[in-house]
Amino acid sequence: MNAKILEIFRSIQGEGKYAGVPQVFVRLFECNMHCVWCDTPASIGDGKREYKDLSLEEVSKQVNAIYDNAHSVSITGGEPLLQPDFLKGFCHALKREGKTVYLDTNGTLPDALKAIIKDVDIIAMDIKLPSSTKQRAFWAEHKEFLKIAKRKEIFVKVVISLDTHEEEILKAAKLAASIDPKILFILQPNYLDMKKGIIELCVGYQKSCAKILKDVRILPQVHKFMKIR
Repeated sequence: MNAKILEIFRSIQGEGKYAGVPQVFVRLFECNMHCVWCDTPASIGDGKREYKDLSLEEVSKQVNAIYDNAHSVSITGGEPLLQPDFLKGFCHALKREGKTVYLDTNGTLPDALKAIIKDVDIIAMDIKLPSSTKQRAFWAEHKEFLKIAKRKEIFVKVVISLDTHEEEILKAAKLAASIDPKILFILQPNYLDMKKGIIELCVGYQKSCAKILKDVRILPQVHKFMKIR
């Protein structure tokens, strides 16, 4: 089974709970969402459709060549769960080799997650807010996704932009709390709004969400500040 791969590289995780750890990133091509603030537009497929068609063996070979005791393999995109058949074999191969599998996902494809969940260790799941993404709401999909993801280590990220509505943040927090109030809930300020008062906005949202969830944190994209990908 081949996969549409945009790039494979080694770097430092820049988002969420594991910010700072070394990872090998496998970025799959294409996404089912088109967020206005997307920081990997080349992976979406709206414009140029440039990617490599690689076999499982070729992807594994490239990962192993740069792994060098990395913390984990980050499977990201785009949206990696659009290619579940490849992921099923790839995640299984990684686990066989003793590697930690870290899935970075928009959390909208619960059936695809169900097919690979047994071989995933860590799930970094976005909750997409329609006021921020300019896409339709995915509340039902997110809730079903969280139910499945809860079998493994899971944390939630919500990107906060100047267009974000507080009622949506609270709805996202309540959704996460309905599955487990101890789920780590990360407010991630949109990097493009960092000089426009977005941190102050996040601080207010953090106070509101902390009344619903046990662990609410504000964490920016640290790789942007380090100027690495």
